[in-house]
Amino acid sequence: MQVAVTNYRELLIAVEEKFPGIHERLERASVAIDGQIYQDAFLEPVGPTSEVHFLPRIEGG
Repeated sequence: MQVAVTNYRELLIAVEEKFPGIHERLERASVAIDGQIYQDAFLEPVGPTSEVHFLPRIEGG
């Protein structure tokens, strides 16, 4: 899926418009932007050629 956004927050909004209800699941996920993994990527930049992957958070003790 390709969307024109400038940061991760805008990406979440665009994905929610395309797939209603997915926002809740993605809020709990980690994200990799161009190979860098983030737990809280809300304001991380997303460029026109960025590759974004959603990853389940690893939790435990």
